[in-house]
Amino acid sequence: MVYDVAVIGAGIAGMTAAIYARRAGKTVILFEKESIGGQIALSPKVENYPGFKDISGLDLANNVFEQAMALGAELEVDEVKSIERAEGFFRIVSNYGAHDAKAVVIATGLKHRKLDPVTKLEGQGVSYCAVCDGMFYKGKTVAVVGGGNTAVSEAIYLADICEKVYLIHRRTGYRAEKAVMERLYSKANIVRLENRVVSEAEKADGGVSLTLASTVGEADEKLAVDGVFVALGHIPQNSAFAALINIDEYGFAASDESCLTRTPGVFVAGDCRQKAVRQLTTAAADGAAAGLAAAKYIDGL
Repeated sequence: MVYDVAVIGAGIAGMTAAIYARRAGKTVILFEKESIGGQIALSPKVENYPGFKDISGLDLANNVFEQAMALGAELEVDEVKSIERAEGFFRIVSNYGAHDAKAVVIATGLKHRKLDPVTKLEGQGVSYCAVCDGMFYKGKTVAVVGGGNTAVSEAIYLADICEKVYLIHRRTGYRAEKAVMERLYSKANIVRLENRVVSEAEKADGGVSLTLASTVGEADEKLAVDGVFVALGHIPQNSAFAALINIDEYGFAASDESCLTRTPGVFVAGDCRQKAVRQLTTAAADGAAAGLAAAKYIDGL
């Protein structure tokens, strides 16, 4: 069987693409190698998605998934290893077989660079998105781990919400832009803890207790905070598709809001593509654009 549309990734972007392609009358196969919903499924509460005052990330992901399945999309729990061009279709090669489709939507998202000592507390005081979860810590004390633009920007954002923000960095000096650093220095409630790394993390008194190890030979110290934000960068999941799409120096797929790539019939959606804002709403918007673009492409074949 040759499907009309193959969607790679069952996060919000991919599932939305499946919904729109099915509503356009196209057959859809949806691939997911891990868990439905992507990273949002790990969030205990979502308060910035229109239509819900608050909802757990898992419930939101399940709602979108059930909608896609009710419309007739098919799910394949498998990891896509490559996409090969054939005459009139694309062959999607996965661990357990191969499927053919006339169009492909790549919505593989990205992975946050992990901080091993705190991974066990993800969703229990440890987050990777200040915009998503910062308001849970209004008036409280948090820590941000990292030293680049993302970490410094998240610390600045949180400083307007939280009573105190600790910025933990493994060296002296930061990789953030000059203008961003000037904003950092203007925030009196940001405490910079340089030459330190997080070596251990435990739940404690409703928050998180961090053990900070010195990188310059000083003694370890304990730091008690209400929440921890890890901002060590992201890893887009696009490398398997480099033969069909352009990938920038950071690993993101080159595309604008149209979600088009250099290969006709191949589209990208969600956090894996170049974009200024990475939120649930923009992922859904990408999914809609890519799903409709795939349907239009098929209609023109």
